[in-house]
Amino acid sequence: MGRWIVLVGSHAAAAAVGFALGIYLLPILTAPDSPDEAVLAQSAKDALFEAEFTRDLAGSDFLHWGEGRVSVTPSQIVHEGALAPGPDYKLYLATAFAEDEAGFARIRDDAVYIGDIKTFDGFLVDVPAGVDVTAYTTVIVWCESFSEFITAAQYQ
Repeated sequence: MGRWIVLVGSHAAAAAVGFALGIYLLPILTAPDSPDEAVLAQSAKDALFEAEFTRDLAGSDFLHWGEGRVSVTPSQIVHEGALAPGPDYKLYLATAFAEDEAGFARIRDDAVYIGDIKTFDGFLVDVPAGVDVTAYTTVIVWCESFSEFITAAQYQ
């Protein structure tokens, strides 16, 4: 009987670890190629604002972080850098800075959804028609599936 408990427990633990690794690795394995650095640089050329994603925010940790330059143009948000890979990343513009889950929860109703982020070594996301980037101050990357703060940068 004890042997069966050990076997079931070890197999359940292995299945749980495999499931967790699958959630983490699937977005990496299925991600499209990141935009070429030259394309990102060209797109960022017309930026109205620039800011930096850094790893030292309160809500950032070894699995949830971003680093690099963010450029905000009237029609695109351009990121030249890296994000921790993960599922279901969303890009928002907000009127106030947030650096963790609780901070984003407080301002989320006033934030505007810009688009999905599908690449982790730089991204290029089109700003939807009718969104005035000058009316906002902050770019926020959020993991919708797990309600996890990834990173943010205040650009004005």
